[in-house]
Amino acid sequence: MRTVKVGAVTRDLAETTARWYVWATVAVVVLGGVWCAAHLGAGLGIEALAYIFVPIGGAIAAASVHHLVRPASRPASRPASRPENRTFSPTGGDRPGLDPVALRFWRTVLVAVVLITIGYAWLAADMLTHPAEARTRSMPAPAAALVAIGFLAAIGALTRVPVVASRGEDRWRMLLDRTIAFLGCASLLWYLGLAPMLSAREPWSPQAMLLVGLGLLVAVGALTKVSYLAGGPVDPVAMRFVAAGGGVPAGAVSVLAVQFGYIAGVPAQAIVMPLAPVLITLGVAAQSRAVHGPRREPARVGMMLPYLATILVGVPLVAVALGAPLRWPARVTLIAAVLVTALVMVRQYLAYRENARLLRTARLQEERLRYEVTHDGLTGLANRALFRERLTAALTTDPVSVLLIDLDDFKAVNDLLGQEVGDRLLISMADLLRTETGDDHLPVRVGGDEFAVLMTGGHADPEELAGRLLAALGDPISEHRLLMRASIGIATAPPGATTDTVVRDADVALITAKQGGKAGFVRYAEGMGEPVLAHMRLGGELRRALDDGEFRVVYQPIVRLDRNWVIGVEALVRWHHPTRGVVSPAEFIPAAERTGLIVPLGRFVLRETCRQAAAWLAEFGPDALKEAGLNVSARQLHDPDFVSDVADALTDSGLPCERLVLEVTESGVLRGQQISRALCELDRMGIRLALDDFGTGESSLSLLRAVPAAIVKLDKSFVDGIEIDDGRPAAADARQAVARAVIQLAHALGLDTVAEGIESAEQVAALLELGYTRGQGFYLAEPMPAAGVSRLLARQRAVETRVTREIRARSS
Repeated sequence: MRTVKVGAVTRDLAETTARWYVWATVAVVVLGGVWCAAHLGAGLGIEALAYIFVPIGGAIAAASVHHLVRPASRPASRPASRPENRTFSPTGGDRPGLDPVALRFWRTVLVAVVLITIGYAWLAADMLTHPAEARTRSMPAPAAALVAIGFLAAIGALTRVPVVASRGEDRWRMLLDRTIAFLGCASLLWYLGLAPMLSAREPWSPQAMLLVGLGLLVAVGALTKVSYLAGGPVDPVAMRFVAAGGGVPAGAVSVLAVQFGYIAGVPAQAIVMPLAPVLITLGVAAQSRAVHGPRREPARVGMMLPYLATILVGVPLVAVALGAPLRWPARVTLIAAVLVTALVMVRQYLAYRENARLLRTARLQEERLRYEVTHDGLTGLANRALFRERLTAALTTDPVSVLLIDLDDFKAVNDLLGQEVGDRLLISMADLLRTETGDDHLPVRVGGDEFAVLMTGGHADPEELAGRLLAALGDPISEHRLLMRASIGIATAPPGATTDTVVRDADVALITAKQGGKAGFVRYAEGMGEPVLAHMRLGGELRRALDDGEFRVVYQPIVRLDRNWVIGVEALVRWHHPTRGVVSPAEFIPAAERTGLIVPLGRFVLRETCRQAAAWLAEFGPDALKEAGLNVSARQLHDPDFVSDVADALTDSGLPCERLVLEVTESGVLRGQQISRALCELDRMGIRLALDDFGTGESSLSLLRAVPAAIVKLDKSFVDGIEIDDGRPAAADARQAVARAVIQLAHALGLDTVAEGIESAEQVAALLELGYTRGQGFYLAEPMPAAGVSRLLARQRAVETRVTREIRARSS
């Protein structure tokens, strides 16, 4: 909320500052108008004073542009396509910055404005030095050069703004359109402005006509340029104001010169020319609004430019046709009209060529559709359909081998770095397959992160190819320097094999490779499918066990170390198989993860834990248990219904939210935004989160800031050996270093701690000395059924009752 307010205040401040610059330049124009009226009407002041208003307004305009581009108010740049990106600056607040293209444009405009302002300041000083020659004195050559260079800088700024054009024909058509529009506008301005200046009864100096011409050139160039802007970093409205800053004063001055001669110099310098700074500051204000507000959708008028040019040329043609006999300015206009017409014809020819290309494209549509049906859209490899088609055909003629390739841990890359990075990795994998297989074999993307290679011919060695692929994957991929690994299953078709059996055998080999530790290859052998089938049967038995209620929840007490007092429990699940007895969690939990059954199994443990904890609180009082915790897997946190499942379990059981603790592993929470959102929602509900096995995962310290954890559980590996005293203080300190660091960090961050895996009284003493107050382990209490916890709580309540009676007896 604070960020939004700071951004709004900064935006309002920036727009207010831009408006003040606009009003300041308007005030200069008004002041010039008042002085002009007083001078022409009452003869007040010398004529040379008219020349001071342009440099004053120019200085204000330069300050306005400088305020827009100065580093103190311009934080780090943001991409033009991402208007929501914002950066915090201690000087500028929470505000977006100018895109580099826009920054370059406005810096060049600043140079142009400064040069023009200096040139007109030079002119003003020269006129004030020679007031008697105000009407006849020309602009000093250095001043005219500065102004001309300024106009050229403005033209350069306009030229470097990028426009939209994709194919070569599009660029040529755009160039023709802009040339047509330029000539059309220029012919009208020539006829109405520059040509009459040349034939005026009091001809103007070459310097004046050059500057007027450059101003008109800026206006016409900007008009044609802005028509092709794609709503990019330079705001189109701002560019129109910059164009008007050159064109409006130049056009008005040329008309005044034709109609009134030298007497027009006073209003031109006092009123008309100061309009340019007004328009520049209006452009700055428009750019400021575009930077701090939503980006405008571009108005694409480029296609209308040729027809607009034809209309503009038609205006002087009509005037010529109705006017006096032709003179050479009129001839120039007619020549321009003919040239515009010819260019329009060329443009229409290009349109005809484009239509012909579209017809050719339509004839190729069938081939393209065929390609899309048989190839993967992302990588360009053959897809599953073409793979099966080629495999079926090859089985009738050649010896065939199939490699199935699965990228290990690809889902983690997708979740952590985003789909775009994942897509680039898939494309890199496809390129690798093309390189290693050459033209002899068929690389395939089967789907997702799974690839295949179809090898035909008796000379092919699938194991050699698999080894090359694994070796090539040893090099980091992409700008993230990711080291990808893959598991490969190989199957060679026996005589009489079918497409389905070959693919099945390769799939069995792939599963075996993954179970063997990943990053390797396995070739299918007879009987290899039995363990895989056993694993699949285990998944089926898990489903049946859930339906038949074969799972039980046991609880390991969490104990206050100084009193050996039970203050909480951690729920654990056990599988009581009807024939195999108790199945180890190390066997069925991974199977539940792989099959997705961990979600319903976890839901069962959650509801049972909440129900039992609420029952204990009802039986033994609200202070009997401080917490009831259970482990939650990353697969559960990915489930979109998990948060609502937790809320339903708490509501149905009546357990207070703050008594439930959900334990997550460090590696589990590093798996995408869905998990982060779920953890934040649980934290807002009042549920406490614990980082289980702390110190054994990834980025442990950074997780304490990224995850809203309330409890840190010190892993058993850091408790083992903590009690050993061999007379060497340095060795003892080393064994206790991690445990000491964790407790200090937890105290600094206001987190509770639990030491896991305590197996001796000596470990309890060492942990108490380090500052740990809570722990769990077989020495303190083994996992037990709910009835066992009930007996412990009943015994504790009896002790509390006896102590209370003794205290009352002594006090009475």
